Parts: sequence; C-alpha cells; structure tokens
Amino acid sequence: MKSILFVIAGFLAVLIPASATPQCHINPVKIPRDWVSMVTRCRSSMRRQIQMEVAASLQYLALGAHFSRDVVNRPGFAKLFFDAAGEEREHAMKLIEYLLMRGELTSEVSNLLHIRPPHFGDRKPETGVEALEHALLLEHQVTESIRKLIIDCEDGAKEDTDPSKFNDYHLVDYLTGEFLEEQYKGQRDLAGKASTLKKMMDRHGALGEFLFDKKLLGMDV
Repeated sequence: MKSILFVIAGFLAVLIPASATPQCHINPVKIPRDWVSMVTRCRSSMRRQIQMEVAASLQYLALGAHFSRDVVNRPGFAKLFFDAAGEEREHAMKLIEYLLMRGELTSEVSNLLHIRPPHFGDRKPETGVEALEHALLLEHQVTESIRKLIIDCEDGAKEDTDPSKFNDYHLVDYLTGEFLEEQYKGQRDLAGKASTLKKMMDRHGALGEFLFDKKLLGMDV
C-alpha cells in the first residue's frame, strides 16, 4: 500500500507544475532591535573564533584519518583525534548558539563558515609524537584566540559612544568559564601524553608508540 502511495505521489509531482503547487509566503516582520547589544568588534571576533574552531576540527579529522590508514593502523591515536574533532565542532556550535541567543546571525550566515583544506605548516605530522606536539600547538593557538576574543569583548565598546556597552560581561564570563578552563586542561593533557610517549619510545623504541596506542584505547600494557 505504501509503495502505491509513493508511486502516486511521484506521478503527481511530475504532472503538477511547481507554479501550480501552493506556496507558503511569510512576510518579514519588524521587531525592536534595542535588545541586540553586541558591538561590532566583539561580534567580528566571535565570527573569527567560530571559523578557527571549525578549522581546528578539520585538522583533527585529517589526523584521525591518517592514523586510521591500514599502513599506519594506530586506532588509539585515530580515536583521540576523531574525538578532538568532535569537541572542536561542538565548540563552534556553542558559539553559534550564543550568537543566536543574543539576536545575532540575522544576516551573512552563509559567510560564517569557510571550509578550507587543513593546514599543517611546513610538514604534516606523521608519527604519534609529531601529532601530539602539533595538537598541543594547535590548542595553544585556539586558547590565545579565545583570550583575544575576551579582550575584544571587554574593550569592544571603545568604538561605541554608549558607555553601557563597554564590557560584555555575560559573554566574557561564558568564555572564561566554559572555554578557557577546558582549553587549559586539554593543553595539560596533551603535554602529559606527549611526555609519556617520548619516555616510552626512549625505552622501547618504535614498540613504545604501539604500546602507547593501546593505552589510548584503555588497554593494560
């Protein structure tokens, strides 16, 4: 019965021109914008931070894919970086949701995200140590970008004549408590992992990376 209905719906879609189908038109409405209080400098910095979080997510995806290759076969490292990619994407979503809560993103939404190939500088990380050190550097760059975002939102109203917009207290508090603490903990975790891996490789050579990969999966080695 369902298949017959699908066939009938398909025929109707072909026979009835698009112009004949009923269209839903919603007239734009105007509401007061006085409650939208973010200043340009802060808003622009937020957009740049979203783009940076997305770019970091793509770098972690590339690293996860690298360690998933059959000729590399490091499932622990792959999981570590795939999980990190998801966390960076979640950070971008949180910032987008915050802008929406504040009445922003009413225009130029399509220009918010620019998808570019992951950039690794002079050389893409190949080994576990190189990947962890690159991830640590990447997290440091993201942290510094968040710190700059906080400064922009604290002092962003220097361009504005309204003194009440001088400091975006709520956003600064959100970034400090929600993002910076996670960044600092993440940096310390990556530094510890890199240190442990180097010690294991000093003692066991190439076998040390294999054993560390198993530890990343929660296995006892």
